[in-house]
Amino acid sequence: MIVVLGIGPGNQEYRLQGIMKYLTQADVVIGSKRQLAVFEELIRKKQMLLPHLAELKDYLQKNADKLIVLLASGEPLLYGIGTWVKKNISNQPIKIIPGISSIQYMFDRLGLSMNDCYITSSHGRRPNFDFLLQHSKVGMVTDQIFGPFEIGQEIKKRGLHRKIYVGESLSYPNEKITKYDEQTVENRNYAMNVVIITNA
Repeated sequence: MIVVLGIGPGNQEYRLQGIMKYLTQADVVIGSKRQLAVFEELIRKKQMLLPHLAELKDYLQKNADKLIVLLASGEPLLYGIGTWVKKNISNQPIKIIPGISSIQYMFDRLGLSMNDCYITSSHGRRPNFDFLLQHSKVGMVTDQIFGPFEIGQEIKKRGLHRKIYVGESLSYPNEKITKYDEQTVENRNYAMNVVIITNA
């Protein structure tokens, strides 16, 4: 059995109650170096560093007799590893444990309603900005290739004006939330970021 365990945006205060039992019961716990470090004391003897997806698929398929916990930052089914597992693994039960997403956390920090928000991601792909900017509120997980600055450029190209909120390292001690618009957004590297775009 595979348990995809949502562990929230990072800080332990934002993890759902009840997740520890899955870590205790697990035969193997798979995650990134950062994710595994969070639970190091509990899982030291059964942790496994997240491999490339082709290797992960092979491992999961060949170990259907084990209780495997796969750690997921944020919400597993919101542009997360949970979606990949559901699509690629069919030879065993899969249980998804939800988590608080970084986009949800960011909206809460800003005091903005998520009602009618369009949620997307630029990880490994270029969003359709003609479609995207028809929405009054957009929540987006971005990467180092297509991040806040590039979003600002796409807004400028279309002669539009938007507020751009950038949240970096959300829920961690070095959390940073900055408000820009398409003219002021900086061309720099952004750490583990989420972008909220709203009509000005």
